[in-house]
Amino acid sequence: MPLQQFTPLQAGMDAPHFELPDADMHEFRLAAQHGKHNVVLYFYPKDDTPGCTIEANEFTDLDEEFAKLDTLVVGVSRDDCISHASFRDKYGLSVLLLADTEARVCKKYGVMYEKEVEGGGKKLSVLRSTFIIDKQGKIRHSLYAVHAHEHAQEILKLVKEMK
Repeated sequence: MPLQQFTPLQAGMDAPHFELPDADMHEFRLAAQHGKHNVVLYFYPKDDTPGCTIEANEFTDLDEEFAKLDTLVVGVSRDDCISHASFRDKYGLSVLLLADTEARVCKKYGVMYEKEVEGGGKKLSVLRSTFIIDKQGKIRHSLYAVHAHEHAQEILKLVKEMK
């Protein structure tokens, strides 16, 4: 399903480094989290759509639980910073939303794919996927093609099991 021939990222690999702007146009650097936080990095198709809203709200509802585990939850889509700010503010989201408008990071993590659209055409889309990255910058879990509903609870359980 990923766009090009891509070896999926797997547990034990170093998480690809990146810098992206958040909803307030502040730069987020994955490397800056090393030694401080685990990172739940989730990729989603589009702001303010049904599945993406469910997923973001469920992660927000568990924000305190993730914080107790020194874990930062970060969502990435191809939407821009303004769209992210509107999405965050509309639903009171606490997750950090990063703008990957050129899909650079989406491609590094292998989450881009061609989706069939009405009329027989194709368009590039983001495959809903989540990566749990430990404080040393290693991928502990990589989950491709996940379902939005109750996904945050599944991720919280995996983070709790990390040692």
